[in-house]
Amino acid sequence: MDPLSDVLSLLKLHSYGCGGFDVGGDLCLQFPKHAGIKCYAVVSGQGWLSVDGVPDPVQLKAGDCFLLPRGRPFRLASDLTLPPVDFFTFRASKNGSIGSFNGGAVCFLVCGHFALTGNHASILLGVLPPIVHLQKESDKAALRWFIERMTEELREPQPGGLLIAQHLAQMMLVQALRLHLAEGLNGGVGWLFALADKQMSAAINAMHEEPGYRWTLQELAECAGMSRSTFAQKFKERVGKSPMEYLTRWRMLVAGDKLVNSSDPVSVISLALGYESEAAFSTAFKRIMGCSPRQYSRGQAPALPSHSEEESALANQVERITR
Repeated sequence: MDPLSDVLSLLKLHSYGCGGFDVGGDLCLQFPKHAGIKCYAVVSGQGWLSVDGVPDPVQLKAGDCFLLPRGRPFRLASDLTLPPVDFFTFRASKNGSIGSFNGGAVCFLVCGHFALTGNHASILLGVLPPIVHLQKESDKAALRWFIERMTEELREPQPGGLLIAQHLAQMMLVQALRLHLAEGLNGGVGWLFALADKQMSAAINAMHEEPGYRWTLQELAECAGMSRSTFAQKFKERVGKSPMEYLTRWRMLVAGDKLVNSSDPVSVISLALGYESEAAFSTAFKRIMGCSPRQYSRGQAPALPSHSEEESALANQVERITR
């Protein structure tokens, strides 16, 4: 698999739910903190988005897609000066996968809400801003098929339709992440943005494809088609970690997944990931993951430090399903 697929698979991305809501007239909907990541698309109409801690509201137009990865409370409104109404209170009386508010027909949105399993959600969420807003015409064109198909499945329910809509929502999320990472060439820092750089992506792909290989800095530089010193400098600038730091962290994340989801003993896992001794592997594992491999396999792993207060909220909160 490619690195983005690797990370999403490792984090066990799954859907809380999906649905849509059709708003008519003037209304300001307030949403509480949420766990995981939300993905919305504006099918028709327009409105405003305001996220706690983000100074400027975002104007939304038909075809726009936006992600909310930090779990912050937010408002969706035709007019942000209106008194906010709690979304779930207002939604409680609505049935079906599409809610209609004030008669609908002014602004229609579809959405998906996704959970990321385990202690490592920050490896994805930590590199994303509070709002990922996709509004370029090329981005809208790339997302149009997913939005139209999802809308059709929600508006005209058929057997298996909700499952199809959930898969379409997940595809829309991955496509939105693809489009966002393409912006990495404009200065974003982190492994996700580095994937937009062909040279950095080649080295990251190599590490993901063979995490147990005993990579040297020179070999990774050759994968990127660069000199050793230039590669090391550019990798640190683009990813925020040195190549060997990135490789070690990825190995430990893979090891953690194997410890929990396979019956392989620590000795087998350590050898498969390039460690000659179980002791050396255990030392590296504890340094990165905060506990020994055996503690981790028993579910005694501490929560890893998050990148922000919002991310610590993600680890402790489960929100009602948004439909």
